[in-house]
Amino acid sequence: QAQLVESGGGSVQAGGSLRLSCAASGFFYIYSSYCMGWFRQAPGKEREGVATSYRGGGSTYYADSVKGRFTISRDNAKSTLYLQMNSLKPEDTAMYYCAAVRGYCGRTSRDYNYWGQGTQVTVSS
Repeated sequence: QAQLVESGGGSVQAGGSLRLSCAASGFFYIYSSYCMGWFRQAPGKEREGVATSYRGGGSTYYADSVKGRFTISRDNAKSTLYLQMNSLKPEDTAMYYCAAVRGYCGRTSRDYNYWGQGTQVTVSS
């Protein structure tokens, strides 16, 4: 059964850094054939796309709010997705989710059909 497990969340002060990981297992097709994304959801807000790693990892997409501060990467040999988050701001506080899809590589949550349980990131000012 396909599973995504996030880790690496925590509490940091503004300006700090965190590195999130998302380990994938049980997928039917080779991991590199999946489009992988990071999303976040703050209380009372809709889930929003943060970054996307296209199949193979050669291309990436970032939301304007994180561009220049966050870096998405993947290790296909380890079936693991990463999100390096630098210069964190209080507005980055949210539950962070990784997601996977083998079809269309979109930027919204409805484009993905596999989801992890999330890891909490809290940034204090």
